[in-house]
Amino acid sequence: MLMQINPKTQTVSLNIRDEDFYNNPYPYYAQLQQQCPMFYWQEHGLWTFVDHQSVSSLLRDRRFGRQIEHLKSREELGLPAIPPNLKPFFDVDRHSMLGLEPPSHTRLRGLVQKGFMAREIERLRGRIEELCHQLIDRIEDNGGTSNFDFKESYATPIPVIVIAEMLGVPDAMAPELLRWSHNMIKMYEMQRTPEMEAAAVESSREFVNYLRSLVQERRTQPQPDLISKLIEVESAGDRLSEDELIANCILLLNAGHEATVNVLGNGMVALLQHPEQLTLWRNHGPGDTSFSKAAVEELLRFDTPLHQFNRWVLEPLEIGGQHFETGQEIALLLGAANRDPAVFKNPDHLQLDRNPNPHVSFGGGIHYCLGAPLARLEIQISIPIFLQRLPRVQLETTPTYSNNYHFHGLESITMVTGNTS
Repeated sequence: MLMQINPKTQTVSLNIRDEDFYNNPYPYYAQLQQQCPMFYWQEHGLWTFVDHQSVSSLLRDRRFGRQIEHLKSREELGLPAIPPNLKPFFDVDRHSMLGLEPPSHTRLRGLVQKGFMAREIERLRGRIEELCHQLIDRIEDNGGTSNFDFKESYATPIPVIVIAEMLGVPDAMAPELLRWSHNMIKMYEMQRTPEMEAAAVESSREFVNYLRSLVQERRTQPQPDLISKLIEVESAGDRLSEDELIANCILLLNAGHEATVNVLGNGMVALLQHPEQLTLWRNHGPGDTSFSKAAVEELLRFDTPLHQFNRWVLEPLEIGGQHFETGQEIALLLGAANRDPAVFKNPDHLQLDRNPNPHVSFGGGIHYCLGAPLARLEIQISIPIFLQRLPRVQLETTPTYSNNYHFHGLESITMVTGNTS
């Protein structure tokens, strides 16, 4: 049986590798919200929360954090030592601000954010528009009603090229960046395999070596790019170490493209499957930025790109009658919270002008996604241009989701332009 719920003991058995679940987890989330919104997930040994109120508040609760080893050693926590073969990956990961708590997190985020300000992001609008048109030109060059993979031809290149250019990495490196990124993020998967671990470690080595050489080059020959800015950025006399700079450039690339690719892919499929909403956005056109902003928030909510985010318990506490000790780990299901009927009217309905829309797709609290302004801008620009340039586009086949959890995205999205030659 795919899912078994015992409300009395607050225990749930749920197989994340069942294709019925990873292709459409939302009916299962709905059952959990109705019967057991706080439960112990037996397969993963995690107390898990699916209702919007709990997820939203726990994201902001400073009694929970992304780091625990600043309080207790792995031995004290009963965790196994990091195997030597995985050390290259974790050597990078431990310098990433995503996995740190104050004061280290505050220091790193403050420094990185100086080179990643919202006003700097807005200046990318023209470049993103240009890139979208170039990619659609290539799609149209196939001629007639030729099919194409939306994810490969459009959704993936936009955020990868944009963040690479921001960092100062040549466009020609995009395939390698993608390979390294895809391999590395699999270390955050639940139920990862030794093969996934080996690929992540090797990609970590290659990624670090490449960026280290690029950083050395920028030290002697600065360019108007993010790496050069991060080398020079300073706050109260403090700077990023080279290891910190490299780790957080990797974070910006990995986090900066993966979610956006999946929002674009999941979102376009949702639009094509809700023709009345598709027509609504087409009628507003690329110039209506107010509508596009609201529509993007709804795509982020409707089919969330990241479904799970874990937190460590940083001090003894009680929630819902359950006692938690320092060093326990909990799971927050963002994808479930975004479909909570207590907060979102008709949550399974795509409503592009939904207001208010307090989704939690970018997290919350001190770990709120640093790249959210860039992701929003890329989606606000790229979808209206795509709809305007290819007004007859349609799905050729029904796409299926990748067998991944907690990332949630489609394997491929085969479309036809619908144009006549």
